[in-house]
Amino acid sequence: MREGNLGDCMKDSVRRWLARYGLFLWLLLLLLVFWEWIVRMGWVPSFIIPAPTAIASSLYEHRYLLLATHLPATLMEVVVGFGLSIVTGITLATGMHMNRSIEKALYPFIVISQTIPLIALSPVFILWFGYTLWSKVAVVFLIAFFPIVVSTYDGLRQGDPEQRELLLTMGASKWDIFCKLQIPLALPSFFSGLKMSVVYCVVGATIGEWLGGSKGLGYFSRRMSSNMNTDAMFAAIVLLSLLGIVLFVLIAWLEKRFSIQRHRQWRQKKS
Repeated sequence: MREGNLGDCMKDSVRRWLARYGLFLWLLLLLLVFWEWIVRMGWVPSFIIPAPTAIASSLYEHRYLLLATHLPATLMEVVVGFGLSIVTGITLATGMHMNRSIEKALYPFIVISQTIPLIALSPVFILWFGYTLWSKVAVVFLIAFFPIVVSTYDGLRQGDPEQRELLLTMGASKWDIFCKLQIPLALPSFFSGLKMSVVYCVVGATIGEWLGGSKGLGYFSRRMSSNMNTDAMFAAIVLLSLLGIVLFVLIAWLEKRFSIQRHRQWRQKKS
């Protein structure tokens, strides 16, 4: 009976997943078939845009080098830069929310940091940190912390005035209001910032490796581009895209699980 219930649950999950993403999968399949066809017909030279089958073949050919050496290096840069972005973003957003003077002093610098081209700053980071992990982490951090700061800060400002007044009349302190009202209301914006930031982390790591790396998917892509090996270059690009998708889905899953947990706790308190 349990096996039957498990099978039915799996079938329902597959149906829901296909109902949500089925149209996308069909469109993706059609695009890949069309892509393969125009390359094989010779309408687009394969050294400019290789066929999907050639990319898959190159991915299989270089699988050990890509998956054992370059993917872990890029993932390490992304994880470290993303972690620093979360800590810094939450700290800055909380400080600006708590103190108006901090907001006036720091917010313009946060905006200015996003107007400087990363291509111009990457050589500076290499000069400071050398061809180490931290030169790439600096690029990742610079591009990734901004969405977290802005989304968290905007989320903290969305507190309901009526609920705030109710808590004040009940004797709640500012810290109680911050923890019990403003943080829960800011969580949707915070997770939205995380989902944007984690994708930007992959972009930042690629830029850092492209301009000054000795390993990583961005470095591998640049080296294959210099050798005119577009099949391998696109294989690295596919892995970078998949890495961004997996990280985005992971953050979305964490957001969903956290929301379910909070809903359960709220129902328990209500009952």
